[in-house]
Amino acid sequence: MSDSNDTNKNSNLRTVTKYSHVPFVRHSHTMKKSELFFSFIQVPVDFLMIILAAMTAFSIRNVPQILALKPKLYEFPFNAYLKIILMVAPLFILIYAIEGLYNIRVTKKFWREMVKVFTATSVGLVIIIVAIFLKREWFSSRFIILAAWGLATLYITIARSLLHIFQKWLLRKYGLGVHRVLLIGYNGKMDLIYKLIHRKKNLGYRVVDRISNARLKIVRQIKEEKGIDEIIVCDPYLTDDEQEKLIDFCAINNIGYKYIPTTLQTPRFEMGVLSGEPLIEIKHTPLDGWGKILKRTFDVIASIVGIIITSPITLITALLIKLESAGPVIYKNERIGADGRKFFVYKFRYMKWECCVTKENNNLQKALELEKELIAKQSVREGPLYKIKNDPRKTRVGNFIEKYSIDELPQFFNVLLGSMSMVGPRPHQKREVEKYMEYHRRLLTIKPGVTGMAQISGRSDLDFEDEYKLDLYYIENWSLWLDTQICLKTIGVLFRKRENL
Repeated sequence: MSDSNDTNKNSNLRTVTKYSHVPFVRHSHTMKKSELFFSFIQVPVDFLMIILAAMTAFSIRNVPQILALKPKLYEFPFNAYLKIILMVAPLFILIYAIEGLYNIRVTKKFWREMVKVFTATSVGLVIIIVAIFLKREWFSSRFIILAAWGLATLYITIARSLLHIFQKWLLRKYGLGVHRVLLIGYNGKMDLIYKLIHRKKNLGYRVVDRISNARLKIVRQIKEEKGIDEIIVCDPYLTDDEQEKLIDFCAINNIGYKYIPTTLQTPRFEMGVLSGEPLIEIKHTPLDGWGKILKRTFDVIASIVGIIITSPITLITALLIKLESAGPVIYKNERIGADGRKFFVYKFRYMKWECCVTKENNNLQKALELEKELIAKQSVREGPLYKIKNDPRKTRVGNFIEKYSIDELPQFFNVLLGSMSMVGPRPHQKREVEKYMEYHRRLLTIKPGVTGMAQISGRSDLDFEDEYKLDLYYIENWSLWLDTQICLKTIGVLFRKRENL
């Protein structure tokens, strides 16, 4: 992980201005909601078309005197046939996904998509033929198999055609799904790109501005005034330092970054072609489009399982806290989450109520003063975060539940409600975020997590800069398998005593 190019960036290449305040601006998302919707809706539509094709093939076989060369050789129960089709249909959806048929973009080439439909359906056909050869008790009607293959290709093509036409109509009529693009550079190549976008509206781009250089002040102003979804750069004089800052700005603000290459600074990219020109798109994180859908699905399932499994511990902990000290069992702590949104993290209260820093505490001012004093004298962390060693504000129950992270179990409800994820950077307080360097704001581009790379690598013992590097690695290299590994490793970490407490 430490070998990652981005995690080893020298801080003197960054803009290191500390924020005197934190302007929480909502991001313009490069993946449009309309594109996400149409890509998502293709899954159930394809599934229904496969079922319809199979049922049509079965029905046609029941009219042998019209369409079949020979009468039916045997009767096959429809209920048994339907069960087989319901098992087979998800296989075709999986093949379509592997073939890239659920890529999210309104401007994808329709005829190429249809070739992929034909190819993927044919692959599915071959798998079905092999399966029937090995398991003949399914059924042996070659007519049904071939008819279902042809009809599935036809039905899916028609359904996708209608969706495609409707999506294009929304794009032309209402601009739904149009990507606002900023062009950086004045040269022959960029002139061609500029003219092409203006001439072909179906490409799904709208040029909001065109500038000669990549000065962040100008780019930021254009974003605030006109909005930017993507930036296309073709500037041979762009320095590595300028490009690095621009890439960070785009990542922080969820703006797509593409350029006609003069230099290549990152392995995280996708190749494309626009009007015959090679185009490289920097991938800030896999957590976009389908990655976001898969991660949310994982979060919902994992949080429900977590709530059920830990419910006995949760009930016992709540009872012990209530018996030991006055005050609410759950402590709501305001934190900063994805896109700079404020939200409340739920935790079991492990401090005496009069020491809790919350608006609900009548002694809030005294609690704040005590906390500042303890941070100055007993904090064992460097950077914008703090960790108080031998904190005198804890109760006896609180000391135990924090040591083994039992206090964080209510955060499963944060995950279920959508303000947090199972895995991600830990959420920080506003006063901590205000001390971020500019590049640290990459941590605010995804939902904070109950656990993360830093937690399985050192929990609260790491310096903030080391924690940032681990979290940045996670953002840039996310996968469901990585989430699963981190969750499993977290279970083992919980049973090790925390240091610096």
